[in-house]
Amino acid sequence: VQLQASGGGLAQAGGSLRLSCKASRRTFTSRFMSWFRQAPGKDREFVAYIGWSSGYSSYADSVKGRFTISRDEERSTVYLQMTSLKTEDTAVYYCATGAIASDWAGQYGHWGPGTQVTVSS
Repeated sequence: VQLQASGGGLAQAGGSLRLSCKASRRTFTSRFMSWFRQAPGKDREFVAYIGWSSGYSSYADSVKGRFTISRDEERSTVYLQMTSLKTEDTAVYYCATGAIASDWAGQYGHWGPGTQVTVSS
């Protein structure tokens, strides 16, 4: 499974951005799609995940109420709508896919190359 993320860029605090992640195919090992992020000097952290079939989603506390993850099954694409952005949301955002729902990066076997999100004050 290959993943390609897009949509990163520069936004002002309080603004919005939408990230997209397209999967080349879906298999039994890729039933969940997630977003993680990594800021300079920090560990990679969980942002959100969603089940392809169920649509069940979960979010990190730091983004709950501001970010929304969704999926378009026909396009094999997952989106991360980010609103009310804060400077601390600045990071490289990665999409990943795995067989089970998890907020642990180790559970995901396939990763996209990442897209930079920069939020200015």
